[in-house]
Amino acid sequence: MFDAMLKKDNDPLSAAEIVEFPIPEAQYEETIRALNGIQSGAVVEQDCFVADIGTAGCPALERLIGTMANVDELDWLGKQLESFDRYELLQFNAAVERFGLSTADELIDLSFCAREVTVISDFSDLELVGKRHYLTVHGACDSEELENLDGKETALALISGQPGYVTRYGVVYDNGIKLEQAYDRKHLPPIWMPESCIMELKLRATGKDDPKKQEWVQLPASRMKLERAMLRVGIASCGEMQMLVSDSRFPDEVNCALDFERESLFELNRLCQMCSNFKEQDFVKLGAVCQMAKPTCAANIRQLAENLDQFDFAPNVHTPEELGKYMIQQSGHYEYDENLEDFYNYGDYGVKRILQDDGVFVDRGYVSYHGTLTLDELMRDDPAECYQQEQEAKMEGMTW
Repeated sequence: MFDAMLKKDNDPLSAAEIVEFPIPEAQYEETIRALNGIQSGAVVEQDCFVADIGTAGCPALERLIGTMANVDELDWLGKQLESFDRYELLQFNAAVERFGLSTADELIDLSFCAREVTVISDFSDLELVGKRHYLTVHGACDSEELENLDGKETALALISGQPGYVTRYGVVYDNGIKLEQAYDRKHLPPIWMPESCIMELKLRATGKDDPKKQEWVQLPASRMKLERAMLRVGIASCGEMQMLVSDSRFPDEVNCALDFERESLFELNRLCQMCSNFKEQDFVKLGAVCQMAKPTCAANIRQLAENLDQFDFAPNVHTPEELGKYMIQQSGHYEYDENLEDFYNYGDYGVKRILQDDGVFVDRGYVSYHGTLTLDELMRDDPAECYQQEQEAKMEGMTW
């Protein structure tokens, strides 16, 4: 989205780091350590001097040059703007100039309402201008309503009805919006969920219900990013944290197996990392396997996800006859000949497979396991890994 040259202060002799925003997840820890090396990159403080900005899609961000910012504020802003389409970026650019904003926290606030302004960069097609303005003010509407709208009349009413503010991006009509503080300058607000996100959690200290003292994290994420989110909320260890699920791509069988009052944030993150390349059919299969194996925690589910190829799954199959038909016609294990349809005894074959595989029918279909370990052994972590997780769960000595 954009690059920023960050320093600890405005001293020309100060060392600088060029950071890409949003920060790629695989580079997050390296980026924070590099900023720490030039005495910047604190968890909450705005200790990064923006010496330069490189951006093609959002030139209004150049107004950040010469200001102080927090690295996670810039990262959040990069993610938010990455989700905007071309017209939404135009609205944001124009609104930044219209309201004279220049700091990262102000731009975060603006990002929540910039899409409520109308920007006219071309007056040659008033029909289009009017219809776009109507959608901006009223939100989504059905196609018939928009088709019957007199766009030109709507545009002329806009132009004559409220003052426009000329910017280098076009004429801005703010539609009476009021800038409000959505970001309290410490706890980063929720943000759109990218396709790479599997689970979104709201974190807050146990027993604290203040809606302003909570953080949203999207998994999988860098471990350091999770630690920094915890510190912003004032959580020193996992035992002091309450997790609430705000969104999840996992099937219900997985979500129901997780006890978020006792679960480890970092084990949940490992589970999401394990499933980061899953396609939709993999999630469906994992849900079916969970119904069969009955895991009790994220570590169990992670082991199942890691060994998903040791399970056979026939989706939407719930009787021996349906299983026999699936195996013969769709599994790819046999050459099905439709001319022999009358000779196939699907029911008997289905029963034979159930007995042979020791499989079960679950809500999503038929599941069987063909690994060498028992399911209990398969879901069990090795002692060394368990010890490492226990040490990580203590979360002592977080300094980022």
